[in-house]
Amino acid sequence: MSEDNKHDNENKLNEVPDGMVLAENSSESIYCMCIVGQIEGHYIAGENQKSTKYEHILPRLVSLEQDEHVDGVLLLLNTMGGDVEAGLAIAELVSSMSKPTVSIVLGGGHSIGVPLAVAAKKSFIVPSATMTIHPVRISGTVVGAPQTFTYFRDMQERIISFISRNSRAEPDTLRQLMMRPDQIATDVGSVIAGEEAVKYGIIDAVGGLTDALEALREMIK
Repeated sequence: MSEDNKHDNENKLNEVPDGMVLAENSSESIYCMCIVGQIEGHYIAGENQKSTKYEHILPRLVSLEQDEHVDGVLLLLNTMGGDVEAGLAIAELVSSMSKPTVSIVLGGGHSIGVPLAVAAKKSFIVPSATMTIHPVRISGTVVGAPQTFTYFRDMQERIISFISRNSRAEPDTLRQLMMRPDQIATDVGSVIAGEEAVKYGIIDAVGGLTDALEALREMIK
């Protein structure tokens, strides 16, 4: 980043909408984006539910890709999951960015939060965080026809394909984790902690803020 593009004040935190910040110093400018609560898609989440709206995140990512003042993007994730198509849309856009991107899973990166975590060029998870991996499901009325189950299967395979393309996880391993019957009460799937997520190849490394910023700085250089 050239000095001509730097703001006058060094070591300044510029507040931007929706709790995001642009963190700058004399060497680089890093945009911090939070993905928290439920990923809100075509339907509005409840009044008392914290959510991340995909129609806000998608244009923001395009803006960041074009912004000459931003050197890299740090994604902070603590999400319960949510709308599958909306989450996958965000993940696809992040993975296609040319700028350095790093993610940190804090608290939880559940369900569609898994593709969001691996979408960055480098992913971290703190030791206390967990990730829930389970099959695609839907709430509400479902038409009991073969086409419905084919749709679920195909969507699940698209998610598995995305995760395996953007991480070291093998598709068969992901399928096994999704279908475990012995770990989640009244459901199938797996809840894995930090070290396990790295062992399975889903996340690159266990680490926190300092590790993520160091990785970003290396990419920026």
